[in-house]
Amino acid sequence: MRKTLIAAAITGLFSIPSAVMAQTAAPAAAPAAAAAPASPHTITGNLMITTDYRFRGITQTFEKPALQGGIDYSHSSGFYVGNWNSNVSSGAGFPDGNLEMDFYGGYKATFGDFGLDVGAIYYYYPGSEARGLGVGANSGVVNNKELYIGGTWKFLSAKYSYAVDDYFSLRGVNSVGASTGKSTKGSSYLDLGATYDLGNGWGINGHVGLLNLENVHNGDYTDWKLGVTKDINGWVFAVSYIDTNADGKCRGAATYQPYCFTNSNSDVAGVINFGSHTKNAGDSTLVVSVSKSF
Repeated sequence: MRKTLIAAAITGLFSIPSAVMAQTAAPAAAPAAAAAPASPHTITGNLMITTDYRFRGITQTFEKPALQGGIDYSHSSGFYVGNWNSNVSSGAGFPDGNLEMDFYGGYKATFGDFGLDVGAIYYYYPGSEARGLGVGANSGVVNNKELYIGGTWKFLSAKYSYAVDDYFSLRGVNSVGASTGKSTKGSSYLDLGATYDLGNGWGINGHVGLLNLENVHNGDYTDWKLGVTKDINGWVFAVSYIDTNADGKCRGAATYQPYCFTNSNSDVAGVINFGSHTKNAGDSTLVVSVSKSF
């Protein structure tokens, strides 16, 4: 701008022809390139190694390590789909199965400090046989289908899950451990949690969950967790104390204990053969993990 004013003053004083000024004036600045629009699509992955896979407080790996990972796709509109996987123990209720595959999808939205999450999830255990869980002949693989709705407010969260079919292919069981054939559809789980960022990569988290297992004697329980995390260059190290009041006594119990697990289960013509080692699957434990998102 300053050069243009000086050139105009010189033109007035010395009557320099406009054609000459056109040759000596500074060229106009090129317009800035338009910024590329942000993509509405986001794909992320995750990987974790943990000393024990606990699902709703109950060990799924007979208190042994697990390798876990998944992939998620989300759209700027709020819709998302994803897949997550982990090794499991067949003794956790998946006869002949050793892999869990979860497929889910839903919608997320935020309203200021509030968040909403509505969706569905399908738990699938390839190679497993549900026939011995009380569902009858030729039942196929163990699976579970749930609808869920969740909400967040700042560092607090709540989520309610509802089984629309037999809960992990399990049918009702009475006080002496005999199958009643009743459906476990309608079983539900309420998850209340809190996650707080302490700064410098440190965080703490807590959780309380309540399972209502339909038509299974001693099936209901409460689980809880208290943990601490540390983020080091994107690697999240975590230590968590987990405990439940689930009925899993393997010796001396007067009634059916659904959470006394064996180290393995296999199906032979609809009859489950149990492993030789037992464990209270809901007993207290300390879980250490490391995870990475990319």
